[in-house]
Amino acid sequence: MLYNQEEQDAVDLQRYSYILTKHWLVTATMMASVFGLTALVTFLPKPVYEAEGKLLFNKTNRASSLTGLDKQFSELSTVNQSGSPLDTEAELIRSIPMVRKTIDKFKLKDNKGKPLEIEDFLKKLKVKSVRSTDVLAVTYRSHNPQEAAAVVNTLISYYQENDIARNRTEARIAKEFLTKQLPILEARVEQAEAVLRRFKDENKVVSLEEEAKVGVEAVKDLSNQVIEAQAELEDATTRSRGLQSQLMLSTQQAVQFSTLSQSPGLQQVLTEYQKVQDELAVARTRLTDEHPRLKDLIGKQQALREQVQKRSGQIVTNPELIPEQNLQIGQLKQSLTQDLVKSEVDKLAAQKRVEVLQTALLKFQKRLQTLPKLEQRQRSLERKRQVAQSTYQQVLKQLQEVEVVERQQVGNAQIVSEALVPKKPVSPKILLNLALGGVLSVLIGIGTALMLEAMDKSLKTIEEAKQIFGYPWLGIIPRFKSPKGATAKTSELPVRDNPYSPVSAAFEMFQAKLDFSVSDKPLKVIVVVSSCPSEGSSFVAANLAVTKAHMGRRVLLIDGDMRHPRQQEIWNLSSETGLSNILVGKADLRGSAEEVLINLDVLTVGTIPPNPAALIDSQRMVALMSEAAKNYDYVIIDTPALNLFADGLMLGKLADGLLLVVSPGIVDTTLAQNTKTMIEQARSQVLGMVVNGVDSESGYYYSKNHYFKKDGDRNGKVEVKSPNISFS
Repeated sequence: MLYNQEEQDAVDLQRYSYILTKHWLVTATMMASVFGLTALVTFLPKPVYEAEGKLLFNKTNRASSLTGLDKQFSELSTVNQSGSPLDTEAELIRSIPMVRKTIDKFKLKDNKGKPLEIEDFLKKLKVKSVRSTDVLAVTYRSHNPQEAAAVVNTLISYYQENDIARNRTEARIAKEFLTKQLPILEARVEQAEAVLRRFKDENKVVSLEEEAKVGVEAVKDLSNQVIEAQAELEDATTRSRGLQSQLMLSTQQAVQFSTLSQSPGLQQVLTEYQKVQDELAVARTRLTDEHPRLKDLIGKQQALREQVQKRSGQIVTNPELIPEQNLQIGQLKQSLTQDLVKSEVDKLAAQKRVEVLQTALLKFQKRLQTLPKLEQRQRSLERKRQVAQSTYQQVLKQLQEVEVVERQQVGNAQIVSEALVPKKPVSPKILLNLALGGVLSVLIGIGTALMLEAMDKSLKTIEEAKQIFGYPWLGIIPRFKSPKGATAKTSELPVRDNPYSPVSAAFEMFQAKLDFSVSDKPLKVIVVVSSCPSEGSSFVAANLAVTKAHMGRRVLLIDGDMRHPRQQEIWNLSSETGLSNILVGKADLRGSAEEVLINLDVLTVGTIPPNPAALIDSQRMVALMSEAAKNYDYVIIDTPALNLFADGLMLGKLADGLLLVVSPGIVDTTLAQNTKTMIEQARSQVLGMVVNGVDSESGYYYSKNHYFKKDGDRNGKVEVKSPNISFS
């Protein structure tokens, strides 16, 4: 399989070589024309020089980045996310104002001496980014190298100035806006601070966070103190109840009694009063009621009682509630009474403390409950104040920075490479143009040859011939070229003159194949026909006759083309007496046929008649064919092309069959189809067809699907191969 592929590739190369050789004149003419035109276009125009300058771009200029305004000003960015900032800057360089300014400065002219148009300037100007960098390369082409460099340097200088001016303009506009906004923002800050201050005054807020911490601790302490005070109150209450039950006194009585017992004047009167009572009691035991001593004691007792009541009234509000026996008691009862009074005092104190602590606790709890709302409100007000202050400070800072940016003389673009005066032209590129012209000329030359080959409608392969005719092919005859020194007459008989040539071998194989074309009867009479002239039917008929004669057969070769006879030239014979003379009854076969080789006689046309078709389609022709078949083993008749005359078809009725000669590159498809139609209409028997004129130099006659190759051995034998048949 690999061998077949390699062989097919070799066949394709041979085919292209054959096509180029066939159309060498047209190919050479086209190649010379294209190359000459390329050379003319290369050397005729004036040289063009190209100067290049480069700009480096920073996303933000250094001055803006130092001020912190690189995000607001002088930042290279695009509105379209898919776009490139460098593309935008390139379009600015190519903008009409800059181009017009450059043209006016140098007063640029076109080839006609008129002011250079902007469109023509832009055709000479190129602005492109250097891959994987932030650099733009600006190039300009001109016939004047100094002009090219000056234009580039001026243009990038104009762009740099415009870039700085654009940044300063943006900063100036921003400054005007910020200046107007600053008083408004300052008023907002003052308003926010006033609202916050009023809120704190109304709600008595110093620090809600600290107040919340203190309040929580105070609530905790007050809760503990309330619990302690309630415990003390309960203790005092319990103690008071116990003392009251022992003294049988109410709290008020105990207090009054304790107060009276602690009065020295009252106790002194009470002592005297009790002493008088004792004396009166003793006196009553000894004296009568009328006794002066008894009356004196009774009066003294009454006076002291009044005195006690008077002094008691001065000390307490209701002295009548205190029995006289309780106005003066013993030390124990007095101590218990004091304890009761103290307990009551402690009870009242504890009760008051509980009330005070609970009030304070409720006050703190209520304050703590209001703190979240106050904190929320305070945070809201502080946020507003903070936002207002932050905005004001930011705007104030930006205003100061914008003033710095406005005064700066730095842009985003930096000239990293000025254009130098070019020393070598960029156009025309002589070597490149000539190389391309050479390649193009070769391609056009080869393409022209291939196009001419494609336009050639002649049959090129046996496959095409088989598709049109449908006849079996009997042999392939290589194109014969006579050796040096051979005459033109001997060059058409290679089988006789060069028996070891490939052509001779091909005819030997052809005649062997021809013998097997008819199996039911012996093959004696053969009519050689072709579709058009120059296909080599006379050549095939003559050499086939020689081949048969070499095989020991007696052969008669008849030249049936009575309009343009060829056999007499091939065999170098006279044409005084021949076929026409026999058909008109002025000669016979035996006296007209001339022996040219052993076993081979040739019957020429003789005198060219005015009506060849009438002679051919006559009884004398039938009689002649019958006589020839009796006297010879083979009768081979050479006839004119079928596209010119139907002589071959008329003679085919008298023969065993037709032998169709097909020459590659000569007969076209239309003629071939007409020939096939004529043969079918005449109902002639076709023995087969032979391919004549295969290129013997390359050894190939080929097409897309079929090829034929000759191989010669040391003895001069030839083998012809095809995809379907192989014989030697």
